[in-house]
Amino acid sequence: MLSTTIINSFKNLKILCIGDIMLDKFLYGEVDRISPEAPVPVFKITKEKSMLGGTGNVIANLASLRIKTMFIGAAGNDESCVMLERFLNETGCEYSLIKPENYPTTTKIRMIASNNHIVRADKETDLHLIPKEIEELKNFVDNALPKCHIVLLSDYKKGLLTQETTGMIIELCKKHNKKILVDPKEKDFSKYSGADIVKPNLKEFELVSGEKFDTGADDFKDKISFSARKVMKNYNISSLLITLSKDGMIYIPSDTEQESVYISAEAKEVFDVSGAGDTSLAVLGASIATGAYINDAMKLANLASGIVVGKLGTACVTPSELKNAIIADNAKGKLSQGLKIISADEAVEIASELKSQGKIIGFTNGCFDVMHLGHIHSFAGAKKECDYLFVGINSDKSVKHIKGEQFPLQDEKTRAYVAASLEFVDYVILFDEDTAVELVKKIKPDVIAKEGLSLQNWPEAQFVTSYGGKVVELERIEDYSTTSVLKKIDNLQKDGVLNV
Repeated sequence: MLSTTIINSFKNLKILCIGDIMLDKFLYGEVDRISPEAPVPVFKITKEKSMLGGTGNVIANLASLRIKTMFIGAAGNDESCVMLERFLNETGCEYSLIKPENYPTTTKIRMIASNNHIVRADKETDLHLIPKEIEELKNFVDNALPKCHIVLLSDYKKGLLTQETTGMIIELCKKHNKKILVDPKEKDFSKYSGADIVKPNLKEFELVSGEKFDTGADDFKDKISFSARKVMKNYNISSLLITLSKDGMIYIPSDTEQESVYISAEAKEVFDVSGAGDTSLAVLGASIATGAYINDAMKLANLASGIVVGKLGTACVTPSELKNAIIADNAKGKLSQGLKIISADEAVEIASELKSQGKIIGFTNGCFDVMHLGHIHSFAGAKKECDYLFVGINSDKSVKHIKGEQFPLQDEKTRAYVAASLEFVDYVILFDEDTAVELVKKIKPDVIAKEGLSLQNWPEAQFVTSYGGKVVELERIEDYSTTSVLKKIDNLQKDGVLNV
């Protein structure tokens, strides 16, 4: 089962991206008439948006996943570069730019009406680095490599990654013992000789191999694996990961002793495929850098791509989106409630991510031994105060210490599953202490809510008050409690109505 642990490890990474950066501009508008000057539609602009493109979109995705980044590339001395640098600074990226004379920053302008691309206009010139600039590039790479965990090479065939410079970069990566993952655009893979993983799409691989492949054929995996190993042998590449669009992706190692790994893609409502490959590269590279198995890295990259193709324009994926996708994927055919039961450390990570998105985090806690209307009313009231409700539940050990060895009547797993089954509850955390104070100190909710307690007898709420959080004393529903339920059961036993 795919784990969110991989995503939690992203914050410990630093990834070096090298490649062709560009500025993506999106002009949104509407077309409702034909120009009187010529038989062409009139595009009325209603909104403009600019963002990092090319390798910049890889960086933006890494930053969105809370991963520290470095970037090395080329841009011009122009207004577009000023905007690029502003965007790079906003991501927190450490960057080094070569700025050749008379070289314009690559800019792509897309016009979009009613979620449809009307036209794309490009401003670009092929880059031709002179020896002095190649030496500058070498120094940038050599200085950055000791500080990174993995190198992502994003080739958009704009001139930075030539046969000479790519070979030089891969050689430096080997010298520093850094794994290198390449997103190629070149038909001649000799350029990527020595790379650990090269990630072409199917069309790109067909151009390199000189063969056509039917993804629906029974022998597709065998045929493409055989062809891939010939390509890897010819070009000294360790492995290929071929993306197959709607048909998923396949990883083929050069070692014939290892089997190929294939994963299918899920059907998605596609609005825009802009940048989906960049998202896949970012998530794949980050996952591999954490030490994840290749099949898990592929699944995560596949889920991330599925998220961004459902968005309009060049888009990024967030940790919470990716975690939710994992939960949905893992829940197929299983009890999804169990996936809402998390550890205290996971709760801290998730709460922090949600807070960064401006969400209000709520908290309540209890034993919840025999679930009744009073508990439901309490959860519903707490949920009204927040966007996400975290529920702390006393473990069996904790309940026994508080109430005695005969309790709880239901074990912690049962109690946690029942609470997680409620629509009001977003996450459940078990804790061993008598109170949830330590858990509250870790999560630091914006709101804490509970019925039946005043502030002076409520240590969790006292802590929340100390940092300016909101405390809500929920209205108690009378005649509903675990004690009253047990009393009714006891009376039924005494009357001979119930035999236990």
